[in-house]
Amino acid sequence: MKNKLNDEFEIIVKTLAGLDEVLQEEIKQIGADEIKILNRAVSFKGNKELLYRANYELRTALKVLVPIHEFKAHNEKQLYKEIYKMDWSDYFNLSNTFAINSRVYSEIFTHSGFVSLKVKDAIVDKFREQYDKRPSIDTETPDIRVNILIQNNNVKVLMDSSGDALYKRGYREKHGRAPLNEVLAAGMILLSGWDKETDFVDFMCGSSTLPIEAAMLAYNIPPQINRDYFCFQNWNNFDNNLWETIKNKANKRKKDEKDVKCTIFASDIDYKAIQFSRANIQANDFENIIKIEKKDFEKLELPESKKHIILNPPYGQRIQEENLDELYKAIGDQLKTNYTGSDAWILSGNYQAIKKIGLRASRKITLFNGALECKFQKFQMYKGSKKTKFKKK
Repeated sequence: MKNKLNDEFEIIVKTLAGLDEVLQEEIKQIGADEIKILNRAVSFKGNKELLYRANYELRTALKVLVPIHEFKAHNEKQLYKEIYKMDWSDYFNLSNTFAINSRVYSEIFTHSGFVSLKVKDAIVDKFREQYDKRPSIDTETPDIRVNILIQNNNVKVLMDSSGDALYKRGYREKHGRAPLNEVLAAGMILLSGWDKETDFVDFMCGSSTLPIEAAMLAYNIPPQINRDYFCFQNWNNFDNNLWETIKNKANKRKKDEKDVKCTIFASDIDYKAIQFSRANIQANDFENIIKIEKKDFEKLELPESKKHIILNPPYGQRIQEENLDELYKAIGDQLKTNYTGSDAWILSGNYQAIKKIGLRASRKITLFNGALECKFQKFQMYKGSKKTKFKKK
């Protein structure tokens, strides 16, 4: 990395399945070139400025990786030899702890743990040969994270610039069981095309991940504003002045309260969920934009105006199927009765239950909530019938 202080290099940003195009658009907005969509990832050419900005500003990024070496290996000896040949002191120091994360898709290398062990041995031996000392391993909170990807006999070495996954925003004081991933929530909002002016509604808010991500978008607050540590800060080429400049510029783009033109309505019937939501909203100073109350969505009374609704209702893991059908039917009834002229987006992993909504989806997108495949569907509540709306005059 000493030789790449001012050069452009490849950067790979990982994301969740279904969010590749949203991430691509975000990367365009920070000024990157040569952008390519990969499998659950997007690559581009950039420099340290774009590397730092990608970590701090991309809402749908999970990890930001920098490939540093690629080679062929047909056995463990070749793997060790190629890793040993690299000058690891270009990247980090003896005082840094490090960890190896390996993924293997190969008939030659079949165990990721074994690959990580061989790579670790090669790095340690290289430092010992150069300095007669070795850096320490820390698998929990390492200063440096090295990723190894092996496909058949092709080995790619990447530096993890992020550290902890970027969905860990640091803004959630409390949450219930299986909260919505922050990256997924941000991706859902961006996919929905919310204009940040129409009032936003989530009447099954849980711990309010969707409303908080919406508030951060409305205020133009960087997604990592609450985070104080990234792995690239331990790299030998880290530029602290550049980093502080990037953070300050991004933070100054935050809108004043008077310039935010929407209200975000969050509600839930669950008492604990509302307690968690209130704690999270207050911790982030969003009381003025997020209006929250404990109420059954069927009894919710909101100002009469167009709304942008995004919901993540239960899928059936903790609720009986017959009740689930009734719940989804009730959601559809409420949308048709009280939200005429609005758009609603619903994420669900229960494809049978979502049919009970009783509305025809105008768009369907496949997303994953954890390991569960879900459909993110758009429903438009027209005034009158859809046929009437599009009738030629």
